[in-house]
Amino acid sequence: MVYENGSLRYISIGNREIIRMIYSSLRDKEWLTIKPIISEEEFDLHPDSFRIRYCCQYKSREIDFSALCTIEGNADNSLIFSFEGEAMNAFEKNRIGFCVLHPVEAYAGETCVITHSNEDVQNIDFPRFISPHQPFRDIKSMKWKFFNHNCTLDFYGDIFETEDQRNWTDASYKTYCTPLDRPFPVKLQKSEKIIQKIELKIEGDFDMDKGDNAQIEITIRPEKFLDLPKIGIGRSTRPEPLSEREIQTLGKLRFDHYRVDLCLFSTDWRYKAELAADEAVRLEYAIEFALFFDENAVNQYTEFIDWISGAHPDIALIVLYHKTQGSTPDLLTDTLAPLFKEALPGVRIGCGTNANFAQLNRNRPRSAYNDYLCYSIHPQEHASDNTTLIENLQPQGYTVRSAWHFAEGREIWISPVNIQRRFNANIENYEQPGSVADFPPQIDSRLMSLFGACWTAGSLKYLSEAGVKGVTFYETAGERGIIQGDLPSRWPEKFKSEKGMIFPVYFVLRYLLEYKSFKVIKSVCSNPLKVESLVLSDGTHIKVILTNFTSVQQNVNIHGSSGNFTIKELNAENFASAVTDSNWIENTPKKTVNLNEQILLNPFSVSFIDRKIKV
Repeated sequence: MVYENGSLRYISIGNREIIRMIYSSLRDKEWLTIKPIISEEEFDLHPDSFRIRYCCQYKSREIDFSALCTIEGNADNSLIFSFEGEAMNAFEKNRIGFCVLHPVEAYAGETCVITHSNEDVQNIDFPRFISPHQPFRDIKSMKWKFFNHNCTLDFYGDIFETEDQRNWTDASYKTYCTPLDRPFPVKLQKSEKIIQKIELKIEGDFDMDKGDNAQIEITIRPEKFLDLPKIGIGRSTRPEPLSEREIQTLGKLRFDHYRVDLCLFSTDWRYKAELAADEAVRLEYAIEFALFFDENAVNQYTEFIDWISGAHPDIALIVLYHKTQGSTPDLLTDTLAPLFKEALPGVRIGCGTNANFAQLNRNRPRSAYNDYLCYSIHPQEHASDNTTLIENLQPQGYTVRSAWHFAEGREIWISPVNIQRRFNANIENYEQPGSVADFPPQIDSRLMSLFGACWTAGSLKYLSEAGVKGVTFYETAGERGIIQGDLPSRWPEKFKSEKGMIFPVYFVLRYLLEYKSFKVIKSVCSNPLKVESLVLSDGTHIKVILTNFTSVQQNVNIHGSSGNFTIKELNAENFASAVTDSNWIENTPKKTVNLNEQILLNPFSVSFIDRKIKV
């Protein structure tokens, strides 16, 4: 197992992961996760046991909560995690206590024996498709088989339940307290104490080969070819429209669509629509209209169609959303979709949610008039560290496969994908304008980094291999875009970009859009938390985007293709030159490598590999 910042991660037997993570969490009255401050760590480590003690403090606005935590690992293969906390002042909270993450790959479809608080026992399977609601409730104890091992989790101090975190693209089922059917938020009084304990017991044969973790294997599996999805970009949320130089830089990317959000109940939607339509014409992009309606939907539809008749924009898709409902109500779709299809013959209509897959999964549209189901993706609903962001790539594909399960033949559209979330879906359904004076929570400086480029390539891999029809990424220019553009950073202390900077994610998207006629080939990596690959082919060439998510070099073998390849690697050494040259891919020299040999990937690097197939 790995101890990290007060948490245990990757509790494993050999190379087999049994628990993804155990940690304590505090969620405020808006479901925001308060990051703990860890101090006074003490380690007592022995060959067959260990003991870790530390202080944990949660502080944010009115919240002030301190806890003493102890983790004990014993020679009988048991693990005890204890938590004794006290409120330093009165505040409201939605949750305080332990969380246990169970890895989806290990447990999907497997049976778990649940002992309830009244001692009743029930056998329930971990869900294969993403469960919209809690699969396990009222948990006192959990027992399950893990290969030839018997595993038990006992919980003390509260009642626990389990949710399917793939609803928010987390790669786990999470067992937590307190049950959501209890009233929240709850006010803690000053000096009120919370005491909890979790005990994990493992029985079985532990004589297992740990294997060679240094060597990473990637296997290309050309059994099935999939279409690359339609790839689009969102309009910038900065106040200024795109400049001519920005148009020229962005125009080198052949995006399939341009997402434009219009709140048709607002007074300024026509002004925004005019600016967006002008930019779309200059960029030569079709528009994906995300339209938000309220109770005056028919009147708003009429006003929008009147504007369309004068502006004549090229429309790729229209998505219908409601101002106050998390997922498009069928009544809205049944009312407006036939009107749109009559007024705009051939237009495709989508509905769903502007928020997470959870909102779509819990409120599944049934209208027969929509052509697509839509939802958005971001990886930071529960945690924000790099490791969690990487873990949360694979579940993006799970959401698509689960959506197919109830889509009834409709196609799946993801719009948009962001590294950071745009709004708190627990309290609102769309993004509200923020203060320019404050650094917005929607901005994450990793978007401008090599890590951001790696994460984007991983997102495209899993969504493409799951068969998504279309996907919209990020924005055009600014601190939430793929380029900084002509304007300097508005928050230079926290977003340290340079005026005119080309973010590395630009090159990932440009490379893919150059080969949008290629098919996606599935590839499997032996350690996807360190390295991933996205493979394309048109029958005569193979293109591979190879990413190293880590801060150290990685050795990789690629199976399923052989011979000499050319490679161009974007890494820390050439970062400075790349971000000043939008033609970096064309201008940088390429190296020749033999895929029968190991490929050495530099830290946080993106490699573009090309090989011609002998026919």
